[in-house]
Amino acid sequence: MIGKYLPLLASSLRRKRLRTFFTIASILIAFLLYGLAASMQFALKSGVDVAGADRLLTMHKVSFTQLLPASYESRIKAVDGVVAVSPQTWFGAWFRDERNQIPTFPVKPAAFLRMYPEFVVPEEQRLAWVADRTGIMIGRGLADLTGWKVGEAVPLRSSIWVKSDGSDTWDVTVRAIYDLPQGGDTRQILMHQEYFEEARGMAKGLIGWYVIKISDVNRAQAISRQIDLMFANSPAETKTSSERAMAQSFVNQVGNIGAILSAIVAAVFFTMLLVTANTMAQSVRERTNELAVLKTLGFSNGGVLGMVLAESVLVTTLGGLLGMFCAWWIGVQFGPTLDQYLPGFRVPPEAFTKSVLYMLALGVVAGAVPAWQAMRLRIVEALRRD
Repeated sequence: MIGKYLPLLASSLRRKRLRTFFTIASILIAFLLYGLAASMQFALKSGVDVAGADRLLTMHKVSFTQLLPASYESRIKAVDGVVAVSPQTWFGAWFRDERNQIPTFPVKPAAFLRMYPEFVVPEEQRLAWVADRTGIMIGRGLADLTGWKVGEAVPLRSSIWVKSDGSDTWDVTVRAIYDLPQGGDTRQILMHQEYFEEARGMAKGLIGWYVIKISDVNRAQAISRQIDLMFANSPAETKTSSERAMAQSFVNQVGNIGAILSAIVAAVFFTMLLVTANTMAQSVRERTNELAVLKTLGFSNGGVLGMVLAESVLVTTLGGLLGMFCAWWIGVQFGPTLDQYLPGFRVPPEAFTKSVLYMLALGVVAGAVPAWQAMRLRIVEALRRD
């Protein structure tokens, strides 16, 4: 139907070019905001989505900044249902400038890679990292950001850990670069736990937290409770939860992203509904005589109704598509820069699908009343109007 009336629709849009421009621009901004909000939600949730449901995190009950004894590892391994345990610690590394903070964790390489099979690493690089005590494995995002290559020596400095010789510079070598095809943060550095333990000058024999792989996801709560009971009333009590729940809790600190997104969409789209409806109502009032002539020439009431609705849908679709394109372009252009703070910042495919439905719904609802008035317009009365 829209194809049949395209010449008439184009003529209607050209009638008041400035008004049409501002209406489309307003809708563009609305869908641009929607696209950016959806991109932020996708970026914040990407880490939650890739977190393993079969992995638990055991940390100090008071705060994750409090350390746990390294001796807990063997006791946790003995718990029924535990497949593997990997200690980790926050290193607090920076490179060249203290503002360039890089998430860095001392780990046991072989155990870590068994724990995280989603980390894709070339075999020769994996073997090189495991064999080199001063070697590090970095993510693809960090490699793209810094330009580091495999085999490059990198002097890392830590804002927390000082070596036994009093230096805060840790000389390491890039031995491997990992990818996460399913999404997630690839801006991390993973170094050897043994090198970290031997070289640090304080808190020896202590670690930050334990990552625990379990055999049965359905037993996650029971295993977590058993681990915490084992260290109850000790100097370092623990709190254990699933990795996914922990990742979600960090996201929730930012706020309920879903509710925020829904509120933004509702408020902005309601405003655009009023703007578009007012535009269509003015357009119909200005074309009263023309609509009467069209009916005189044989256009049916349904045809007039469809033409006005098609014009409304065309306006919202043009503005909406331009807005979503701008949101996509921002993700492509600034995604590499934002990867340092929001890895995976881009418009997800489902947001494009929803946006098309919003465009159509907005156009139909905004044009419903003006289209109904145009359909019920009587030829004689319309021709009498100035």
